[in-house]
This record gives sequence, structure tokens and C-alpha cells, in this order.
Amino acid sequence: MRVISAAEVEAALDYPSLVERLRQAFRRDIEVPLRHHHDIEVTGGNRATLLLMPAWQVDRHIGVKMVTVFPDNGQRSLPAIMGIYILLDGKTGSPLALIDGPKLTVKRTAAASALAAHYLARQDAERLLMVGTGALAPELIMAHASVRPICNVLIWGRNPKKAEKLAKRMNRHDFRVDWTDDLEAAARGAHVISCATLSSEPLIHGAWLQPGTHVDLVGAFRPDMRETDDEAVRRARVFVDTRAGATKEGGDIVQAVESGALDPDDIAGDLFEITRGERSGRRFYDQITLFKSVGTAIEDLAAAQLAYERA
Repeated sequence: MRVISAAEVEAALDYPSLVERLRQAFRRDIEVPLRHHHDIEVTGGNRATLLLMPAWQVDRHIGVKMVTVFPDNGQRSLPAIMGIYILLDGKTGSPLALIDGPKLTVKRTAAASALAAHYLARQDAERLLMVGTGALAPELIMAHASVRPICNVLIWGRNPKKAEKLAKRMNRHDFRVDWTDDLEAAARGAHVISCATLSSEPLIHGAWLQPGTHVDLVGAFRPDMRETDDEAVRRARVFVDTRAGATKEGGDIVQAVESGALDPDDIAGDLFEITRGERSGRRFYDQITLFKSVGTAIEDLAAAQLAYERA
């Protein structure tokens, strides 16, 4: 059995290749049982989460990801998300690889957002607002830049020092990255807004969204979390990665449905439908689009297969 490190995953999974691999995966027949989602009490801290995510492609591979999410880990200088991925032979069940879970997760998550943006963001989108400064932030920036001509990025975070540090690390002469403490102004000027936070209160307000904006929501993976308000959902053509996952776990969708701001039947499409051409993405230039991602084991399996092939 091979052990594939975070560095090897990083080297193997360039975004153009990974986005295309995910596109093909959503078009194929991959079995994905409902993932196991368990809340874990933490003495003196916020609840943690244990996720078990299996998937298999008949006669090819079986994969299982085990992930923990500990929101307070930032105070310990540790990543909030940790875990491992096990890839098995689909014909014999033999273990093939043990793959670094956090790196695989951030890469596939960012690639899924980029895949959605390929169909939903304006083709001339150049200005990206990144809301959040965690491990996903730099990956989302580069993933979006792989499918759209992004060349101006603003980063906002609750900790301005972290936003400034990340901006300095990513800034280049041909790819301008800066930080901001004015979230509203940055949102009003963005072509694409990508959010990856653990917020329980809306950060992006619908009144701020300009015609043609694409909103990418990656955080708020529990029903009691959210990154946008009801008005943002009302104004947008809404898409999700999977209907079953987003309507059960994605706080931006769950709370909007509960308040009446969104009817589940009004969700315009998921990644299965838009990659297969069954539903259209962006219909016109000035349309506001919104994509809510909660993750699916399809993405993990596709990324693990590509990493195993290349590592």
C-alpha cells in the first residue's frame, strides 16, 4: 500500500486536470451512500464534527474518507480540518493507498467550486473577493483563476493580519492580491465572491450584490451556519453540488428554505445536471448566480484516483 503525502497530492493535482476529472466523475455512475455525519462534544469549546464519506466505482476503486472538523483548532495553530483517505481496489478490496486527507479535501473542494464557476461565473470575470483566510482560501483563489481570467483578488478575514499575510504571500506582478477590511465595498466590486468560513451569521448581504456577480459558498457546512442572508438567495439563480447534501446540511440553503426565501423546487440545478447538460448554468450576463457546496464523496474518489495515478 502506498502512502501519498500532502506534498505528493499537491504536485499531482493541478487545477485544470482536477477540474476536468471532477467534471467526468459527475457524468459517470459512481455509488455514493449517504455520508455519516456525527457531532462530537468538546469540553470547553465548540462542537467538533466527524465525517465518514464512502464512494465506489464498480470494478475500479472503493474509497473512504474520514475527516474531523475542530473549529477551535486555529487557537492551537492547527488546521480545523484533518483526516485521511483510503483507496481500495474495486475488484479485490485490497488497500492501494493511504492519502493525506486535508490536502486532498482542500484541492477537491476548490476544484468543485471552480467546476461550478465554469458554468456559472461570467466569462470575463476578473475580480475575486475571497472571504476567509484558512487553508481553503489560497486553493480557492487559484482554482477560480484556472477557469476564469482572475487577475485582481481581495482577501477579507475576521483577523486582518491573517488576510494581509496571505495577500502578501500570493501577490505577484501579473496577479494582484491585496487585503481589505471593508467587506461591503469589496463585495460590491467583485465579479466572483468565494466564501470559506465557519460563520454562523451572514457575512455577504444580498443588497451588496451587483448584477452579474457569482457567489461561491464553501463554508457553513452545518444547518446552523451560514455565509449569506436570505436576500442573497432570493436575488440569485441557485445551484448546489448535490441536492440531497445541500438541502440537509448547507446552512445557507436550509435556513433560506425554512424562512421561505427559497423553495427547494427552485434550485436551478446541481453538478450532475449542469455537467451533463441537463440544466443550463448562467443564462444572461447580468444574472446573479449562487453555488452552495457541502462536498460529496464523488469528488474525493475522483481526486484520489488522479493522485494515485500520478503520485
